[in-house]
Amino acid sequence: MKQKRSSVLDDEENKVVQLFSGLGMPKNLAKTLVYISEVEECRTKDIEQGADLRQPEVSVATKELSKRGWVTKRNFKKKGKGRPVYIYRSKKPLSEILKNFEKEKLKEVEGIRKDLSTLKNIIVRGKVGA
Repeated sequence: MKQKRSSVLDDEENKVVQLFSGLGMPKNLAKTLVYISEVEECRTKDIEQGADLRQPEVSVATKELSKRGWVTKRNFKKKGKGRPVYIYRSKKPLSEILKNFEKEKLKEVEGIRKDLSTLKNIIVRGKVGA
């Protein structure tokens, strides 16, 4: 298993986390995504330390990232008994993930616009709140 690093997120990476989070992505998901995108591959423990998260938070986040098709997960065979070790790797570059995220957000905005327009039409016609 080759790793780029196992240090914590730097200021620029934390800014990316904050921006994703401000746009509605859960913070733990954003931290996990950014961390995984910055290393070649990593273990759950690496994510916990590097993204400053607890194991259950990493587990939930990696499950969601896998579901979205943004990361891959594989078993790492280790000697002896104990909990399985998983290795995570980004499936797409962060720039491509951002494009997917942007499409999701623009769909949400369009839905909000439609709802606001419908609401405005109902109120203007005097059906409600007259």
